[in-house]
Amino acid sequence: MAQLVGSEEIESFRIELSDIGRSFRSSFRRRSSSWHANSEISSVNNNDETEENLLQWAAIDRLSTFERLRSSLFDEEDGKKVVDVTKLLPLERHMFIEKLIKHIEHDNLRLLQKLRKRTDKVGVQLPSVEVRYKNLCVEAECEVVHGKPLPTLWNSLQSSLSDIVMIPGLTSNKAKITILNDVSGVIKPRRMTLLLGPPGCGKTTLLKALSGNLEKSLKISGEISYNGYKLEEFVPQRTAAYTSQNDLHIPEMTVRETLDFSSRCQGTGSRADIMMEVNRREKEGGIIPDPDIDTFMKVTC
Repeated sequence: MAQLVGSEEIESFRIELSDIGRSFRSSFRRRSSSWHANSEISSVNNNDETEENLLQWAAIDRLSTFERLRSSLFDEEDGKKVVDVTKLLPLERHMFIEKLIKHIEHDNLRLLQKLRKRTDKVGVQLPSVEVRYKNLCVEAECEVVHGKPLPTLWNSLQSSLSDIVMIPGLTSNKAKITILNDVSGVIKPRRMTLLLGPPGCGKTTLLKALSGNLEKSLKISGEISYNGYKLEEFVPQRTAAYTSQNDLHIPEMTVRETLDFSSRCQGTGSRADIMMEVNRREKEGGIIPDPDIDTFMKVTC
């Protein structure tokens, strides 16, 4: 009797397993067919979007050089559209930057790497400056005073006339002080240089000499060159600037407003020329850039 019951239970268990197997296979086939159908629909949609983007890029390439630098694909509610990047509203710019840089620690570096990858892909070298200085000497001429002179008429007259003519019988109280003596070095492109030294050793004088902002009263000798050009051959103030430690802040402006104001004062530099060359080479090579990177570069130039 026990054997009969056991065989009946085993047989019913086998029937249940076969029913479960058939149900599982049927459900899997339905899910598989549904997945294939969805993937086919998604593939068709992606192909349509790709073809539409290609047509939009072709329309941008047919524009003039000036209009091409201002036109790019921008995300809107109904997809990407060709827009004039100079006419983007502040809110649109803010949302676009939020899209590119969601996490400052990671996305900022990733954005810079994408910018570098785009320029390297077409072989465009970013402009760089190499500063060389050789046998640089800076001297100052000062007046030697033994104690504080009395404010008499004779002392004032002697101090005023000593710079113009030498009066017989008057000894010269001038002395030369060497601030920098035979300094040589090279500041490589894309490098950060740190000057260390005690106060009064000539750090500020060196920076002012390299940026072309040295006082006229100081005597300078030696060679200073930017990419092989001497300071007399160009305007160094357009390439380098010296910022002193006495920063004048505007208390009414926030940090973000101050940085934005400084960026606008700095201008775009050579970014417009770089963007023009990148667009020209991409057009010749049939290269379609990342729309977001293209928009970012065109907005900033």
